[in-house]
Amino acid sequence: MPGRSERIRATRDRVEGGRSVRVSDSRPAPHSVEVAGLLQELSALMLSADDVPQALNRLATFTAGAVPGTLRCSVALIGEGGPPTLAASGPRAQALDDLQHATGDGPGLAAARTRTVVTIPDLPADERWPDLARCARQEGVGAVAAIPLDLRRSAVGAVTLFAGRRGIEPEALLTAMAVVGQAELLLAEVHRRAGQCAAAAVDRAAGVIIAQRGCGVREAYDVLRDTSQRLGLPREEVAERLIAAAARNA
Repeated sequence: MPGRSERIRATRDRVEGGRSVRVSDSRPAPHSVEVAGLLQELSALMLSADDVPQALNRLATFTAGAVPGTLRCSVALIGEGGPPTLAASGPRAQALDDLQHATGDGPGLAAARTRTVVTIPDLPADERWPDLARCARQEGVGAVAAIPLDLRRSAVGAVTLFAGRRGIEPEALLTAMAVVGQAELLLAEVHRRAGQCAAAAVDRAAGVIIAQRGCGVREAYDVLRDTSQRLGLPREEVAERLIAAAARNA
């Protein structure tokens, strides 16, 4: 599967070859120096997030503001097991997101599955997803670009941009791809930190159980596992609840 840099080069070649429709917007596409500034701003925003869902919400809001002509930006991240983690910049074009997830198909899901950029310069006239086309006409959405979001060995997903006008601005698309490429690196770091925090919480909770029951280490971790299964909650959440209860009763 081609890497991010290869996908960006391929997209640049395609749009510069004239096969994408160029549409002007009241905000011009950022200059390369501005893109560097955008990526720096994005890094500060996402690395200060408390967890992955908050980082995704910041990514969606930031991308909607950074890419000209965007009505709404949504992000879907699908890990191994469990429901996808979803985020969006706001309510506009919400119906299109809902329809994609209800039917299990659409540009965002296609980008996530194929790891390729999916662009639809004229969504209301597109025949691949007729239900989405009808919804786009009702919601005032003219074009869509979905960019794959790949966190190696942990999750896949896509960043989907809904534009009010038909056509996709080549430079705007390349800006969006650069933002998503940076976001992949940042999310990997946020995910790593979250994993460390979760592991630390489990270890602290095991310590609480050992202190309360006078049991061994293995038994303490077995208690956490069994409680997690019985309650149908992640082990990390059970651990955090136990730590909070112990703090209240201290």
